[in-house]
Amino acid sequence: MSSVALAVTDGMLHFEMSLAIEVFGTDLTHLVDPWYQFSVCGPHPVRVDRFLLEPDHGLDRLADADTVIVPGWADTDQAPPAELTDAVRAAHEAGARVVSLCTGAFVLAAAGLLDHRRATTHWAHTGELARRHPKVTVDPDVLYVDNGSVLTSAGKAAAMDLCLHLVRLDHGSANANKIARRLVVPPHRDGGQAQFIATPVPTPGNHPLADLFPWVLGHLDEPLTVEDLARRARMSSRHLGRHFRQVTGTTPLQWLHIQRIRHAQELLEATDDTVDTIAAATGMGTATTLRRHFHRTVGVPPDTYRRTFRTRAHPGPHPGNQNEKAPL
Repeated sequence: MSSVALAVTDGMLHFEMSLAIEVFGTDLTHLVDPWYQFSVCGPHPVRVDRFLLEPDHGLDRLADADTVIVPGWADTDQAPPAELTDAVRAAHEAGARVVSLCTGAFVLAAAGLLDHRRATTHWAHTGELARRHPKVTVDPDVLYVDNGSVLTSAGKAAAMDLCLHLVRLDHGSANANKIARRLVVPPHRDGGQAQFIATPVPTPGNHPLADLFPWVLGHLDEPLTVEDLARRARMSSRHLGRHFRQVTGTTPLQWLHIQRIRHAQELLEATDDTVDTIAAATGMGTATTLRRHFHRTVGVPPDTYRRTFRTRAHPGPHPGNQNEKAPL
């Protein structure tokens, strides 16, 4: 029987902690037998928001586990306690597979386990992780990263994806699918799939592009160029590029491309439109072009994305997909 230990201390995020307990700490031998031997390891009774969690063992017992899971670390501005990072490092040195959920990556990074490795965390914290730990190759655009003995996930739902990935590695796809059905979550989202398209429309404000953004979003079906945007903004292409960098952190063409992809995602989730129709509506021209750019940007083809993220709010029928629930 494989053992899983949850490493906890004050300052952990309750969602990721509860998620790990739900997947690995619940007796699921009626579905998969044998299931995991699960324990919670911490230095003392741990304060999690308004709750108090009593660990089963001290942090030194992490080294006895086959898999160590570090849930989200709440205060990413502060270094995690040395007793936690030391225990996690010792567990890895003893042969444990070490896994972080969401901002738990900051604990793994502080322990030196992510040095010279590719890793991810919640998209809102990837920049800070990269700044504080320059030896880590931070990938902000994936759900999770599997380096074999060290695995990291993005936030919330992606943490569930990584937990199911672990079950799949240990017990096979069929059993992972059983657990996913019990939890009413999608059975598989590949780790390379994008968390989010991380170039949203900037907050409305008093800047030179404030009127341009909504206009572009209303004309995504048109073959817009940088010159078109500059003309609409009444400035030169060079000035447009400078303002785009200041406001969005990217170039006009990159921003426009992302908005087309985001609109395609919305249409795939909420409509029965064909890929050809969506390609036209997003200014991609043809289904072939949309598929190429969508796969390159999001990490999966449009049809796969639609099957995974189809919203339950869509009023029309979902051919071949009536029983699928949108991911939480």
